[in-house]
Amino acid sequence: MSSNPNLLLWDHPTSSYAQKIRIALREKQIPFTSQRPAGLGAGGPVPDLADTNPRLEVPCLEDGDVKIFDSTIILAYLEDKFPSPPLLLGDPAGRANARMIEEVCDTAYEATNWAFSEIAWSKRATGELAEKLTAQVKYQTGIIQAWLSEKLGGGEYFHGRTFGYADVCVAPVLNRSVYYGFGPEEGTALWRWHGRVRVRESVRVTFGEMEEGARVMAATMKGVFMEGSGRRQYRDHRLEWMVKSGGIEVVLEGLRRGNVRFNWPPAML
Repeated sequence: MSSNPNLLLWDHPTSSYAQKIRIALREKQIPFTSQRPAGLGAGGPVPDLADTNPRLEVPCLEDGDVKIFDSTIILAYLEDKFPSPPLLLGDPAGRANARMIEEVCDTAYEATNWAFSEIAWSKRATGELAEKLTAQVKYQTGIIQAWLSEKLGGGEYFHGRTFGYADVCVAPVLNRSVYYGFGPEEGTALWRWHGRVRVRESVRVTFGEMEEGARVMAATMKGVFMEGSGRRQYRDHRLEWMVKSGGIEVVLEGLRRGNVRFNWPPAML
């Protein structure tokens, strides 16, 4: 390991993508400073990220003059620069399997969790529509968790007996489901896996940060995003979730109100 790394992580406690990086840094015992960018999530300027990430989203990592965005790329960078202890384990097939798990967690699973926050926190849907979308969240979460259960098999972790890359990627999104009340059925292998990882020091600290951040978010999001000037980012997989799950009216209403936004680069006005 390089000595005295001076890493700055632009971060948010509830971001599943940022949690993934915090867990990895702590597993590798790499000192870092975490900072939340001013203006993050409001849809306006985010000066702290202007030179690091044109998407104006977290996580972003600054390592001296090196500036990196996207959690998958950051995680790969940490593996390359700080190879010990390794997180990406096994033979080529096993490593590819871990990367596939990461892809599913970063797209389909993250979108499903995020959609519920739009209902429960932002109150973008109420009444019958909220019930319909919540049912979709539960249904799709169950399918993803069944797929993850197959990947876990009989192992203690997704890499067998060793906590590794895939566990880092699954932990934040599965824990968000547990927080929302959509966790694995008690007594199942995936439920036992969550019990094991949540007491691991790197994960325990990160989950604690998430829960505190979630309490703040739940108390403030409705006023910011429905009655104020905040604009929630509808990334590609999130937009797809809303369209396929019957929430297109949520998107259209957000466009009418001007409180949704899309990814960089902006469209020409």
